[in-house]
Amino acid sequence: MRIAAVNYRAPSRTVTNDDVIELLDRSNPELSRIKKRGYLVAVRQLLRACAANTRHWRDSERGERASDLILGAMDDSLAEAGMDATDIDLVIYCGVGKGFVEPANAYFFAKAKGMARANCFDVTDACMSWVRALQMAQLLLQAGEARTVMVINGECHYGIHDTWKIRDFRSLEHTFPMYTIGEAASATIVEASDSPWRFDYISKPELADLCTIPMDSFEEYSPASDRIGLNGINRFVSFGRELFEHGVQLTTEVMQRAIRDFDSKKWYFPHAPSKTVYEKAFAQMQAPHDKLYLEVFPKFGNIVSASIPVGLCNAKNEGLLRRGDPIALVPASAGMVASCVQLTF
Repeated sequence: MRIAAVNYRAPSRTVTNDDVIELLDRSNPELSRIKKRGYLVAVRQLLRACAANTRHWRDSERGERASDLILGAMDDSLAEAGMDATDIDLVIYCGVGKGFVEPANAYFFAKAKGMARANCFDVTDACMSWVRALQMAQLLLQAGEARTVMVINGECHYGIHDTWKIRDFRSLEHTFPMYTIGEAASATIVEASDSPWRFDYISKPELADLCTIPMDSFEEYSPASDRIGLNGINRFVSFGRELFEHGVQLTTEVMQRAIRDFDSKKWYFPHAPSKTVYEKAFAQMQAPHDKLYLEVFPKFGNIVSASIPVGLCNAKNEGLLRRGDPIALVPASAGMVASCVQLTF
């Protein structure tokens, strides 16, 4: 499988750590300055520790919408690949951010682009969704069920899955990761080639409740857990420290199992819930730190399933990633799961 094009669009509004602190302050007018001060200091220190600097959010007051970003990324990838919309015969939507439970979100974007005959479906697996979608694309390309596949996502969560109410210091345990969330949309076009990607995974389903966005009906579909719904229905809860600890363990395990020679890859592209978690994992494995592309999280924050395509696009545009380079994708995700995907760019 070959990547014919990969592009992204980020919202126009750049949000700094100072902006996050100010929003937290402004969103809790009922609390005294003294009560807020310790919490805000702790948030600032945690943001600094994980190397978060900026993120991008939609400017809703100016009418900026998730669909604009997704459609723009689709246009950019079609232009890069030298294709028309009608050349795409399969659209897979893989974002955690979405507008519909039914039908698949992919149909709406195929409709918007005039892909009248394109097959469509969605794939969802938290921050692993883009990787899962690419594996599905490869299988369908190999089976001859598709010739050209576009994988899209729109990770836009501000004002939808977040909450800015300060409770207590203990709530930081499951709320802090929300303060690192950014927004982006991406579009990746792939086609068949004689170089298949290799996908390796390690999952630990017993950790499923460490990171959740529950729906109204979650209690009908899930065993009871005191970790779910702590910030409310449809709100993001993430026990970041535990996720990072298990993420380091699983990433280390899957990479050591899948790759014999770490120096054989030009670049490693992680999902980016934090910069420091991957630095720790690579240090433990004695893997080459200078081959780890870590520029996404400090600039964009945690952009969920868009992290890797944004990293690929930026590295390509910076001249760091070239055709023929052997690379590996090494995301870890809620669920919990880690993967190592080996390919030639």
